[in-house]
Amino acid sequence: MTTRLTPEIAAKFADLALSHLTLEYPNKLTHSLAGPQDVRSPRELHPIFYGSYDWHSCVHGYWLLLRLLDRYPALPQAQAISEVVDTHFTQANVAGELAYLSLPHNQGFERPYGWGWLLALAGQLDAMRSSQAARWAATLAPLTNVFIERFETFLPKATYPLRVGTHFNTAFALAGALDFARATGRTAFAALIEETARRWYERDADCQAWEPSGDEFLSPALMEAELMRRVLPLDAFNVWFDRFLPRLAQREPATLFVPATVTDRTDGKIAHLDGLNLSRAWCQRSLASALPDGDARKRLLEEAAQTHLNAALAHVAGDYMGEHWLATFALLALEA
Repeated sequence: MTTRLTPEIAAKFADLALSHLTLEYPNKLTHSLAGPQDVRSPRELHPIFYGSYDWHSCVHGYWLLLRLLDRYPALPQAQAISEVVDTHFTQANVAGELAYLSLPHNQGFERPYGWGWLLALAGQLDAMRSSQAARWAATLAPLTNVFIERFETFLPKATYPLRVGTHFNTAFALAGALDFARATGRTAFAALIEETARRWYERDADCQAWEPSGDEFLSPALMEAELMRRVLPLDAFNVWFDRFLPRLAQREPATLFVPATVTDRTDGKIAHLDGLNLSRAWCQRSLASALPDGDARKRLLEEAAQTHLNAALAHVAGDYMGEHWLATFALLALEA
């Protein structure tokens, strides 16, 4: 049976996100200090994105809630979602986030993972096409523009991609940024992302998929393929995909078909592996959709996605090391 998003699952995810989105502690700051004036609380530093244990998880927690609200306007948590966004998406709070980003020692803050998620959040607001969402998007726009500018400055000078399966993975960030750029009509930004992806990844072949590592929540192999699915025309993508994973029909590399083992969900790094299983399911389903009917790899990827979902979906909640972020990747997999 293929598991998909339902209103019941959506409500559970919404409750989960609402429970931690404005929970300031515990908190893991990624924070550089230039002097004693920078020793401040998470909410002082980040008046919008201070909850959910860390900045990027808070960003995609808002994305999760807004996407669920978009899918299910009658969600029981709809009013609570609107209220929490209204309370936090204010000009004063955006100015606070901008003040932090403007400091010289914060130019690389959350690069590239948080950058990609902030643009995904902005893209979700744009897609909702309601007066309320338009107001939120307009309020967030100065922050959105900062991260567009940071991508535009960084990508031309980034000679090499980062192929790890953690927050530094560049394919993941480019995929989210590209979706945003296309959906909002930013053609020059989209072209820069496409050129960068081709420069970094188009010549790759015979991927060995040396994964997973012990704290990965993204598959370096599948995430790269998922980005290139977005970048290349379908026929060109299929040629590239054949060359990139030439033995996929033989279930090789075998590691891509075996869910990662999670031995301790109270350990934040080991708990990342539940996220790996969910993000693999997302990529496997998306990649399967790009393959023609009758292609044996299509069924293999769909089956692998369900196997990975079965391994991880029950663990979205249970310990805060996972539940402050896993529902987002579960939603990506369920919607794919």
